[in-house]
Amino acid sequence: MPIYALGDIEPRIHPEAFVHPQAVIIGRVSVGAGATIWPGAVMRGDGAGITVGERTSIQDNAVIHNTDELPTVVGRDVTVGHLAHLEGCTIEDEALVGVSAIVLHEAVVGRGALVGAGAVVTNHMRIPPLALAIGVPAKIRDGHMSEGQNRADAQGYAARGRRYHAEMRLLG
Repeated sequence: MPIYALGDIEPRIHPEAFVHPQAVIIGRVSVGAGATIWPGAVMRGDGAGITVGERTSIQDNAVIHNTDELPTVVGRDVTVGHLAHLEGCTIEDEALVGVSAIVLHEAVVGRGALVGAGAVVTNHMRIPPLALAIGVPAKIRDGHMSEGQNRADAQGYAARGRRYHAEMRLLG
């Protein structure tokens, strides 16, 4: 799998994490136990760094970046959807960032919140815990997530990562 040092800065990947061979991890990146990083995902920690918490799933073709001043912090039991882009933001525990959503500089997605598919969370925006944010730009909508709603999803991806780690093999 393409895991690269950047000068003397090396990624730190917990041995119980699953990183697909076609994911790319560069530089100042930390990946927690049970996390899953799927095909085509790119985590480029060439600035303030990227942290991915325990049992968090970074789905296919997601892009996680940082800036020189702003780290990207993704908490525990988070699901980051396919094609999502996170940069210089904080995603708190048990949140879900939907397919093709974008979360930008200094935004915070609260614990257990959901950012809908295709939503754009703009610079400095705060999504409250358990809130629903959808649209371009993202707006808080009526309703809320149930406490722990995404935890089962995240734990399912952690189990899937264990299976891939044990059973996946290249055929050609």
